Amino acid sequence: MRLGLATGVAVFLALGTAAVAQSPFGTWTRPVDQPVIRPVKDTTFTDPITGQTVHWQALHTFNPAAIVRNGQVYVLYRAEDDSGSMTIGGHVSRLGLAVSDDGIHFQQMPDPVLYPAKDAQEERESPGGVEDPRMVESPDGTYVLTYTQWSRKLDRYSVGIATSRDLVHWQKQGPAFQGALGGRYDTYKYKSAAILTERKVEKLVAAKINGKYWMFWGDLGIRLATSDDLIHWTPVESAPGEVKVVLKPRPGLPDSDFPEAGPPPVLTKQGIVMLYNGKNKDGEGRDPKLKAGTYAVLQAALAPDNPEKILSRTDAPVFQPQLPFEQSGQYAAGTTFSEGLVFFKGKWWMYYGCADSFVGVAMAAAK
Repeated sequence: MRLGLATGVAVFLALGTAAVAQSPFGTWTRPVDQPVIRPVKDTTFTDPITGQTVHWQALHTFNPAAIVRNGQVYVLYRAEDDSGSMTIGGHVSRLGLAVSDDGIHFQQMPDPVLYPAKDAQEERESPGGVEDPRMVESPDGTYVLTYTQWSRKLDRYSVGIATSRDLVHWQKQGPAFQGALGGRYDTYKYKSAAILTERKVEKLVAAKINGKYWMFWGDLGIRLATSDDLIHWTPVESAPGEVKVVLKPRPGLPDSDFPEAGPPPVLTKQGIVMLYNGKNKDGEGRDPKLKAGTYAVLQAALAPDNPEKILSRTDAPVFQPQLPFEQSGQYAAGTTFSEGLVFFKGKWWMYYGCADSFVGVAMAAAK
């Protein structure tokens, strides 16, 4: 069953006389009317911190990263166990791995592949967890993961970096901004990081502009950081100690509450095309066409030689909650929270979290 987006695809609005990058994506449609990754109540895992056996993906499986490897789609997804309080953020999150030959039917691995452990990152990840991954391939074939490190004890979250050669065994590299700019971001709260890519046949590979890798990060506004090695990152500032915000909230539009980084953006000859998540405000200033609190997917274009320069942003979602499983569950206001993007079998595939409960998929023709 193929379901099109009722609102259609929004038209890019140019800012001034700047040229607008043509979107590489056609209209996003759902190839199936059900989640592609769901909770599994009977898989267990021995928690290395407590020593207890836990049902690590019993409650929710959502917010996925995705990559193509050896002709298959691999998805890393956030899984919540059934411990803790029955509130958002009250459980332990770990990252599971699923693989598919067709992009739709997935086999979920029995054990998580990234999780809080007795390691150098324990204080930043426990009690709490590892959350909301995004993933790219480096030019040398190493996989680079950005994820949220969350500690309830410290009431702190940060973007962690991890690397792998096989998607199963991951080496935690620590916080992305640790030590940057004299250490002034060592205790900064930040999350949601997506590294710029470019398409190489069916692979999306980390891309450089002006000799640097670029990361789009943050909620409440999307910011920038640069790196020489994809591991150590430096925030882009507008003044010392003041992070530059590139995409800000817009009153009356789907990102009226805030925009938040989505899947890895794609560099084209005409510009950087970025899918991002917009949250609608609850109250005055929200978009009246969407429910209060809704997360929908929007699109922006930035200059190909300057990621700080916005060429365009859509005023309406390119994808939004529509089906029951996208508007119920843990986050009933409605969520299509995009974090995974791949080019597979000649089409674009977007993997997204549904109401903080499941993983969904959408497809678009390649322009």
